[in-house]
This record gives sequence, C-alpha cells and structure tokens, in this order.
Amino acid sequence: MIPPKPASRPEKTSLLRYMRLFRQDILSAQPAKLYRAWMAEFRTPFFRSYLANQPELIRLVLKERPMDFPKSNRVREGLKPLLGNSVFLTNGETWKRQRRIIDPAFEGGRLRDTFPAMLAAGQAAVERLTGATEPVDIEAETSHIAADVIFRTLFSIPITDGVASEVFRQFRDYQRVQPLLNIAAFVPLPHWFPRFHKRKTKDTARSIRNLIRQLTTERMEEIKAGTAPDDLATKIMTTKDPETGRTFDTEEMVDQVAIFFLAGHETSASALAWALYLLAVNPESQQQVAAESAAFNAEPGFSHLSKLRFTRDVFRETLRLYPPVPMMVRETIQPETLRNRRAPKGSQIVLSPWHLHRHERLWHRPDEFVPHRYQSENGKTCLREAFIPFSAGPRVCPGAGFAMVEGPLLLAILVGVFEITATNTPVPVAHLTVRAKDGIKLNLRPRQR
Repeated sequence: MIPPKPASRPEKTSLLRYMRLFRQDILSAQPAKLYRAWMAEFRTPFFRSYLANQPELIRLVLKERPMDFPKSNRVREGLKPLLGNSVFLTNGETWKRQRRIIDPAFEGGRLRDTFPAMLAAGQAAVERLTGATEPVDIEAETSHIAADVIFRTLFSIPITDGVASEVFRQFRDYQRVQPLLNIAAFVPLPHWFPRFHKRKTKDTARSIRNLIRQLTTERMEEIKAGTAPDDLATKIMTTKDPETGRTFDTEEMVDQVAIFFLAGHETSASALAWALYLLAVNPESQQQVAAESAAFNAEPGFSHLSKLRFTRDVFRETLRLYPPVPMMVRETIQPETLRNRRAPKGSQIVLSPWHLHRHERLWHRPDEFVPHRYQSENGKTCLREAFIPFSAGPRVCPGAGFAMVEGPLLLAILVGVFEITATNTPVPVAHLTVRAKDGIKLNLRPRQR
C-alpha cells in the first residue's frame, strides 16, 4: 500500500516562485529527482545550499565532524521568538553546556520513571474519545495527548491544569500562524535589521513564554522549599554543569521548556496521527497491533514494552514515511569539498529525512508502508545508514528514547480500545512539523473483544 505524499514541483521554476512554494510547503516545493540524487546544489543570489542524501555525507556532517557544520542561523531566525536560545538552536560552547545539563534527565533510568505519566495520559485520552460518533480530527486529538504527556512528565500536572491548558491553546494558535522559515532564510540580513515576524506570531510567542516562566518560577520556589516533585523539570533545574557548577537560570529554563514542549509535543503528535492513519488504511497491521496491545494491557508495565515489537516497527515505519521534522539545515564554517564540488563558507547543508527515508537508491519499495521491513537486511542497513528522524551523532535529539517509548505505548493503548477507519485521504505538508493539509479524519469505534 502506498500512502499519500505531496506532488513534486516541476524540474524548472523561477527563484521567486520557488521561494513562494518553499514558504508555503517545503515538501511540494522540491523536484522528484531529489528522491534519487546523492547530492543536489541550489544557488540563490545570496548563498548556496546543498541537499545531502548520500549516507557518507550525512555521516560526515552529523557524526564525524559535527562541530564544523553547526546549526544554520537562517533557520534559527524563524523560531527564535518562541525558542530563544534553546538547545535546539544554539551552537558551540553554549550548546555543549546545555547538553551537559539536559542529557542526564533523559537517561534510561529516567524513562522508567516517566512511564506512569505516559500511561495516565493515554488512559485519559481513551476516556475522552470513548463515545465519539462523528469522524474525529485525529491531529487535534494527538496534539492533546502529546501535550498531556509533556506536562505530566515535565511538571507533574495534567493538561487540565489551568496554565497547562492555556499553553496548549496558545501553542495551537502559534502553530497556525508560524511559517517554518522567516525571510532571513533567503536574504542575508544584519543582526539589527527587523525580521518581519507577524505581530500575531510575536505576541503569541511572548504569551506562551510568560506562561512557561510562571511554571518555571513556581517550580524554583518549590525546589528551594524542598517540596518539588521528582520529575523532568526538577531534574533539569537542579542539575549542575559538571564543568562550571552552574545550573540554568529562569530565562535559560524558559528557553529549554519551550523546546521540550515543541519537540516533545508537536513532533510526537504528528507521528502518532500519521501512525493511526496508516493503521486505519492497513487493517491487517491494525489487527497485529491490537493483538500485541491485548497482551501488553494485561500487564501494562515498563518492563513489558518489549511485547510491543510489531507496534514499535509500525511507529518506526511512520517516522520513516512521515518524519515530523522533514529537513535539518547545517552551515559550513569554512570552504568544503562535497562530492568533488566546492562549497564556500556559509553554504547551507540540507539534511532531509523526508527525502532520505524515501530514497529510491537506498530503500526497497521506498514509498510503501512495510512495517516488517526492519527484519530484512535492507531494512537493518537503512536503519543504520539512512534513518534520522531524531538526527544523529552528538546533536541527536535528547528525547529520542522518550519518543520511542511514548509512541508505541500510546499507539497500543488507542488501537487496543478502538477500531479505526479513515474517512479522508490526507496530503502531508510541512508547517512546524509534517501535518495533513486538511486534517486526518478517523472513525473510532469500540473494538470487539
């Protein structure tokens, strides 16, 4: 079965039209030949960019010499109003210090501690969705579930809490008005030049950050009083940088919570929604997930997640077909030679999970939904060399392990209770993450035991 993907643009188009398409949706702005190319060069009057699909190039940029290819400031401009100087945007020594403080909170033992909160969020979702008689906009529901997980694991509060609920509501408004790229992605601007963010974008980002600041300030007071719960926020806020002995101050913590919410909620919501759609149009796979869910739900503990083997492969295949973050951009800090081409200093190196995960020279049946592919030699090889939904190397997402527990768990909880069918054919587009252009509408009916 071949699930939907956006139509590619014509091979030749003007720079102005390409910029317009790119700002609207970076997926459909790309030509079909990129699913076959090892590398492609794109020139503008202001800079050059190189799409790197060859595994050797990706390994060079992400694993072998990551400090020579820092995060691009061009992409940073569009996200700065909300994310400030979060670990997602910083480079160099600032980024290293942030990771030294953040990484311990996501170590294996901490994942076991967050499991009850994930389970509670999934069970709350079942209660909320039970009795639905009309097709459900599943993206809105998975956003609700994923946000609930984040608030429960980060601040030990459910999404029904007043502040948590307001952050979630305002973030939905922000997601609707915030393009993935700002004008600075295309035109080099001095640091003092205005970035032309929409007023609504800036106002909503400021409001979200004020709410997060309120949660963070309250938690700091609880830590001082010795009454803080042992959750992710407390762990991060009390961890000292082993090299400097410093902890995050309030504003630094606001930056980090903002990216935890964006990365941990928006990306998980995207992946879970597409996974449910893929199961809705693949009934045999849905039955296999339901069978695993029945065995797991009989004893739903962290140590029994291994029972969800096929469910995990479904989630992994969803991340391949619909990677929540479709493109990542790095920048050269010196002239480089890439596949015998000279890339000048300041070139943009685009690593595209969207194209890499569907590359015709790497994957067997690249556009098809095949969860069992990871048991084959091709699947195992590509998993090592051509699968980067969480990036790779030192800058791999610190929440990757968290997501690979959360995704299969929530998928099993929902499919174990509901029989799912689709009522529309969604077309993927890229906003902050890969979403459906007109939503994903699913029928949820109680599963017959």
